[in-house]
Amino acid sequence: MFKALNPFKSRTNTPASAKNSQPLTFNDPQQQLIAQQVERCYQIAETKLKRSFPRPEINFALRGKSAGTAHLQLNKLRFNATLLKTNHQAFIDEVVPHEICHLLAAQVFGRVKPHGREWQSLMLQVFNLQPRTTHSFDTTAVEGKTFDYFCLCGPIKLSVRRHNKVLRGETQYRCRKCGSQLQSN
Repeated sequence: MFKALNPFKSRTNTPASAKNSQPLTFNDPQQQLIAQQVERCYQIAETKLKRSFPRPEINFALRGKSAGTAHLQLNKLRFNATLLKTNHQAFIDEVVPHEICHLLAAQVFGRVKPHGREWQSLMLQVFNLQPRTTHSFDTTAVEGKTFDYFCLCGPIKLSVRRHNKVLRGETQYRCRKCGSQLQSN
């Protein structure tokens, strides 16, 4: 009686004028270049896949060690502004196509594994890029505060989140090498 809506399917009948009625603009020049690269990548994808795609929302509010994330249901791309500053060309060449392929895979194939065959084939066929799942950026600028814990092997750093779990008695951690329980100072 009712047709279930699949949040992973894109609207393929979106008119070209509705896709980009308001071009995205950012005050930061590097962020603006990323937004332009997103548009270029979508134009390439539309040409190679012979269909149109709705443009995603873009923001630069991502924190932590991830360079970018794609939110499939929201059709949204989030990028890490701190990592962008020190890895600008890699963002243009690798991170933007990587994240766009996540959105494209969901819109073309439906629900798929994040770095599965469908995503990999889009990386290769649409953008002619090797499908790598992680970046190799220097993340020291975005690392959070750490706490020293010790085992029989020596010191081990725990994140604030893990340290707080230990303090609240929610968990205990063991060394992966020697198996001993980690102890704080």
